[in-house]
Amino acid sequence: MQFMPKPKKEAEGEPGKNDRMRILVIEDDREAATWLIKGLTESGHVADLAAYGEEGLALARERIHDVMIIDRMLPGVDGLTIVRTLRAEGNKTPALILSALGEVDERVKGLRAGGDDYLAKPYAFSELLARIENLGRRAAQEPQQTRLKAGDLEMDLLARTVTRAGQPVVLQPREFKLLEYLMRNAGHVVTRTMLLENVWDYHFDPQTNVIDVHVSRLRSKIDKGFDEPILQTVRGAGYMIRAT
Repeated sequence: MQFMPKPKKEAEGEPGKNDRMRILVIEDDREAATWLIKGLTESGHVADLAAYGEEGLALARERIHDVMIIDRMLPGVDGLTIVRTLRAEGNKTPALILSALGEVDERVKGLRAGGDDYLAKPYAFSELLARIENLGRRAAQEPQQTRLKAGDLEMDLLARTVTRAGQPVVLQPREFKLLEYLMRNAGHVVTRTMLLENVWDYHFDPQTNVIDVHVSRLRSKIDKGFDEPILQTVRGAGYMIRAT
């Protein structure tokens, strides 16, 4: 056992609702992952687990997490490759790399790969918790993006306006939220599950065609009259806004 989370009754300063983070843990050691998830949950956070590199990369691409904890040595895609890939795709989710390789040169490799912090095993859970909460606070303090752009489609998040090729597009509140989520993930497939959770705040399948109806309405507003559709259906996978 490399670390032991502090029992909840001994925890100090449990985060309030506004401090709670959703954390992605990519760790293939079942025992270590179990204790890590338990510790994060008891500390007031929400944790998702991936045991393989490919699974972790797929979850990270959903961009629904505040912080990632990534084991360096993983089956399939290793931790450093995951971080490099995400950074190349423009994903800036803070990442803490865990590794049994604690030498200076190894830590430098992790940071240069795009990691925001590096923690050698074995470690104290209290230190890990402090580090990821610091990463979360740092990310929250960064200037918020106020404009989104994909090709000739532009969204002003402050004015709540949308234009395509300079022409105004009038959207209903739910359509605006749907398009915002799609544009934040431009160039990547957005699944129905991702839309249900992030646009409708459903964590179950309501077994309705609510997504199809809203996507159809949105498509008619942003693509009508243009030769190249910007909102695409990826058969069997979901939807995607063309990045360029």
